Amino acid sequence: MYLTRLRLDGRNAHCRRDLASAYEMHRTLTRAFVEADDAQPSRFLWRLDSVDALQGEAVLLVQSDQPGRWESAPAGYILEHLAKPLDLSALLQEQRHYRFRLLANPTVSREGKRYGLNKEEEQLAWLNRQLEKAGCVMRDVLRTRSERWTLKKKGHLITVQAVGFEGILRLEQSAALHSVMVQGVGHAKSLGLGLLSLAPLRHG
Repeated sequence: MYLTRLRLDGRNAHCRRDLASAYEMHRTLTRAFVEADDAQPSRFLWRLDSVDALQGEAVLLVQSDQPGRWESAPAGYILEHLAKPLDLSALLQEQRHYRFRLLANPTVSREGKRYGLNKEEEQLAWLNRQLEKAGCVMRDVLRTRSERWTLKKKGHLITVQAVGFEGILRLEQSAALHSVMVQGVGHAKSLGLGLLSLAPLRHG
């Protein structure tokens, strides 16, 4: 796997359009993982980590099966890209503590329909369930943002609840977490949600 940090030029017209629509951003990123317009892209997850309006820059993180062809981006779109191999087998060590970051779409299914969770306690309970399924124990967590996105996709309006989390977890089952990190957490992954980032703590 590969982890790429993209620094984008927020003054670029194409980039400004994408920063205003997660759907358009995904379409642009997809071009880096296909050989032809009608080809299926290899799996990738992404997250917009920051936007600096004063500097006119944005930082975006991409996790992918294959290295991206970033030269396919529109001219002037990417200011800098830093890519490195991501060895999950070496990163994930049982009984170790990690700092994590996640932007996700907490939902619940009722009578065959999926609904976004709006209350903080419901969102945190959802996160705890996802981490338990991933073989982790949540030690500390902070909800950093909770936003309702309304996007136009193929002529239709869709609404997504996007919630940011940061905290500390302990890994108990590396195989389970490995699978979740590859697949992503929750729904709406094409909209920049579901990428779980980890950094091991020095002690523990």
